[in-house]
Order: sequence, then C-alpha cells, then structure tokens
Amino acid sequence: MDTKIGSLDATKSASNDVVSCNQTNSTAIQPCVPVARCGDSTLGGHLARRLVEIGVTDVFSVPGDFNLTLLDHLIAEPRLNNVGCCNELNAGYAADGYARARGVGACVVTFTVGGLSVLNAIAGAYSENLPLICIVGGPNSNDYGTNRILHHTIGLPDFSQELRCFQTITCYQAVVNNLDDAHELIDTAISTSLKESKPVYISISCNLPGIPHPTFSRDPVPFSLSPRLSNKMGLDAAVEAAAEVLNKAVKPVLVGGPKLRVAAAFGAFVDLADASGYPVAVMPSAKGMVPENHPHFIGTYWGAISTAFCAEIVESADAYLFAGPIFNDYSSVGYSLLLKKEKAIVVQPDRVVIANGPAFGCVLMKDFLKALAKRLKHNNTAYENYHRIFVPEGNPLKAAPKEPLRVNVLFQHIQKMLSGETAVIAETGDSWFNCQKLKLPNGCGIVDRYEFQMQYGSIGWSVGATLGYAQAVPEKRVIACIGDGSFQVTAQDVSTMLRCGQKTIIFLINNGGYTIEVEIHDGPYNVIKNWNYTGLVDAIHNGEGKCWTTKVFCEEELVEAIATATGPKKDSLCFIEVIVHKDDTSKELLEWGSRVSAANSRPPNPQ
Repeated sequence: MDTKIGSLDATKSASNDVVSCNQTNSTAIQPCVPVARCGDSTLGGHLARRLVEIGVTDVFSVPGDFNLTLLDHLIAEPRLNNVGCCNELNAGYAADGYARARGVGACVVTFTVGGLSVLNAIAGAYSENLPLICIVGGPNSNDYGTNRILHHTIGLPDFSQELRCFQTITCYQAVVNNLDDAHELIDTAISTSLKESKPVYISISCNLPGIPHPTFSRDPVPFSLSPRLSNKMGLDAAVEAAAEVLNKAVKPVLVGGPKLRVAAAFGAFVDLADASGYPVAVMPSAKGMVPENHPHFIGTYWGAISTAFCAEIVESADAYLFAGPIFNDYSSVGYSLLLKKEKAIVVQPDRVVIANGPAFGCVLMKDFLKALAKRLKHNNTAYENYHRIFVPEGNPLKAAPKEPLRVNVLFQHIQKMLSGETAVIAETGDSWFNCQKLKLPNGCGIVDRYEFQMQYGSIGWSVGATLGYAQAVPEKRVIACIGDGSFQVTAQDVSTMLRCGQKTIIFLINNGGYTIEVEIHDGPYNVIKNWNYTGLVDAIHNGEGKCWTTKVFCEEELVEAIATATGPKKDSLCFIEVIVHKDDTSKELLEWGSRVSAANSRPPNPQ
C-alpha cells in the first residue's frame, strides 16, 4: 500500500481516475476495473460504481428488510460481488480484513439491529486506521420527522440513535434520505474515508436505492481526492532539526510503528534505513511492514519481551527515531519501556516531534523520511554492536515419540510453511506472541503478509478478518492461528469461507480457555466449555464445498496434517485442531501478562 489504494498502482494515469491523498503530486490511481458506462443510473447503481472505482469488488453483508432493495442494486453491478455473512459482527471484521489487503473495504447491514451489531468491528477498524465503508439500509424517507415508532428501534420516535453511536467511531456520517444531495453525501463519505484512513457511515433510506436521478448519470462524474502536501518550510525545518540530532549521535536506531500503514511510508522508511546504516526494528503491531530480510533488521522492539538482543540495542541507543508509533499499555508492556523522551524523534503521519524540543505540523511522514535520508551520515555503530552480542536462538527441545504437542513445536512447523504465497493472521491472545517470533520469508516485508489487531484487541476478530483477507487476495494461502476461546465468539463464518471456496489453513489452538486473560488475572471465568471443534466444522461443512479437518495431539500427527493440508488438500479449507496443555504458553505472554496486570492493578492516586 505504499503507493496504492485498493491494490491499484498509483504511478499510472487515466481518465476517470481516483487520486490518492497519500501522493504529494497529482498522480492518479486507475480503477481496478475499467469504469464502463452503466445503464443503472439509480442511487444504488451509483454507490455500486463508486465502490468498484475505489477498489472494492466484494462487499460483506447481512440482509435485513431495510437494505434488501439496496442489495439488489449492488449485486446488479457485475463487477461487485456480495459475500453474505452469518452475522453483522463478522461482516465488519471481514471488511476490516479486506481493507488490510486491498486498502479499503465495505460492509452492508440493516438499520439499528444490524448497525449496532457491527459497531464493535467498526470501532476496531477505526483504532487500526483502516478505510472502511459501513453502509446501512435506513428507514423509509417518508418516516423522518413524523414522530412515528419504527420496528428495529428501541421504541422511541427517534431515528438518530444509530447515527449517534457511529459518530464516535467513524470520521464521517452521511444520512441519505433524499435524492438531491445523495450524490454529494456518498462521494464525500467515501473520499473522507480514503483521506482520513478511517471508517465512515452511510445510511440510505430503504425506498431510494432504485430511483434514478440526474446526478447518477450513465457516465459517472470522475471521482478524485485532493492530494495532501507537506508545508515546505515546516518540512525543511523538521529535517534540519532531526538531522542535527541524529548526526551527532554515536549509536542511533530506527523503529517502525503501525502508522507506517496509514502514512503509506513503507518504502520511504526502508530507504532511510538503507541510507543511514542504522539498525532497524519494528514495534509489534508493525510486524510485516518492514522487510525482515533487510540487512540491518534486528527484530521486534517490545520492551521486556522484545526479540533477542533487540531491546538492548534500542534502549541503549543515544538517539532513536520512531516512525508511526503507538505507545499504549499493551505495546509498552504495562508502561515499562526504558525509553527517554529527550533521545526520541517521533514521526507521525503528519507531524514530527524532536525530543523535548520543537514540534512540526503539516509535515507528511513520507516526505520527511525521504528528505531526511539525504541528510544523514552513514552510521552502522549500533548495528555492529548488535552483531557482536547476537547469539542465535536455539530450537525447541526435541519431542519424545508421541509426546503431547507443545506450542513452541507447533510454531516451529508453521515457520516452515511460510513463503511468498502465504499470509498470516494472528488472533488476539498467545498467537500474538508466538507469531511475532515467526521469520517472514524474503519478499514478505510488506503489509499484505501478516496481520493482527493489537490496538483494539477484540477476541474473535481473526475469523471474520481471515474471511475478508482471503477474499481480497485469493492467490495467497492464508494461515490463521486462532485460540479456542476466540473461535467460540465468531466461528459461524467458517461457513462463509466454504461458500466462497477459500483455501485457508486454520490452526485452532485448543488449550481450554482464555489463556491471555489467565496470564493477566486468572479466575473461573477464563475456563470455557470445550467443543469438538473439528466436529463443529464438519457439521458446518455438511458436504458442501471443499473442507478437510483433523485433530492432532503430538508432533507426528501435526507433521502428517501439514503434509496433507499443503499436499492433497491444498485446494481445500483445512482446519487443524491442535490439542495443547492449558498452561502451555509463550514465555513472552507470561512476562507481558504480569506487567499488564501490574499496570491494571495500580491503586488510586491519593486524592
């Protein structure tokens, strides 16, 4: 996504183009499908065309009486595929996963009962800076202002409850209940989502989608976004100040953060690393955004649970540049990072802060990193220090024949499965920590290879996100690592994966509970009812579509299962239930859990 919206190459130009807000010139983005003249000049047809123009070719939906006519017009667009989901939460999660791969996603639900159900997924997308178009089929336009009580509401003659809920988790809200301003509202909502890289809410009255209007012409008005530009004087001043600090430093380092995505600055960050010679680390939620085969890559910086020798180099540096960081209690391991503000240069998508000194606004990250790369002296001192102290990690202890499977052995085998043809989705929980230790293969240092939801951390996210991600990039084999507790929240949409013919491999890690919660604060509420997960997926399969399931208890069975999933069943959805001990967790989770617990349990300050 460095130069893309909707998987479109931003270096090309054409008529009827979309202009990326992330570009610093008037470069245009071609639609992913040629925008042909369309006979449907209705509101619904216009919305369908706009979705296709920005790169959305699949929408995730749950039907309800208020959105049925709208869905008719969306599916009438031959370039737009409707993916029916089992519930609204999963439809939102799927749109989230789709947006991570394509640059933007969309879901369609019905008024209030659907809208309030999808809220949690939209909030997660907001926290992760994902452009997502949430479309709601709304009340009949004639019912607004009539003081009537409507079904699917809480029984009050007030249709604004849903809108008010969405106002805090979307960057723009459009209520379309008349045709005259529908074109403007829809286009403003979509463009705002792309410019802000956040979700938007569009409510469309149920009686309007099929009605034509002159603004929904057969030859659509070109859709474009104004390019964002850095303030030239501010950019120059920020680069000058940062270069002065870094060029004086003895052992500076670079750390990439998750907002590299929204800033579309992956390439600029790597160019800076190449030019500077500094060691390069990533924050945990930025894993996969920097090539792990970069010659100066030193791993994940996550405080006390960083990859081996990474924290020592970062925290002992006399200057560090963080590009797009998010410092919260999770990423800071309960606020325990050993960093000093006076040593830090923090670069956000449109702002640069130099230590305790000046802050520079209206400076785009990409522009800043590119300009800074030209001003830095080459300095590989810190990387040489890392190279001197680094000791390769050992392999897990060899398992005895038929010994119960250990989690570290499981991920040793998952590591061997990774290639340029795979992508990894890590569920909230111990999979966060185990997947952090996976070495992404050469060519996988881009955002469409590894995903997890760290800021929001909603358990169950990965099922829907896997569905959406796999739908967006069908050429890749998605490997999803999901805990049993999380799977119980959203398991239904394995059904939709099968309907869509997806070939994902799901590792269901069955350890009998909410392990991540156990390590923060244990109690009987963290134990869940055990399911026969393979039996459940077999029942969902019901003989329709390609599906293969198995349950493994030891390494020998795991090896055989992986061989089958990547061999004879490579074109099937493969569900591998892995039985492990309830206390078998990564050492990183044990450390992280105790520190987060300490942060959560701080006593009140004296009043």
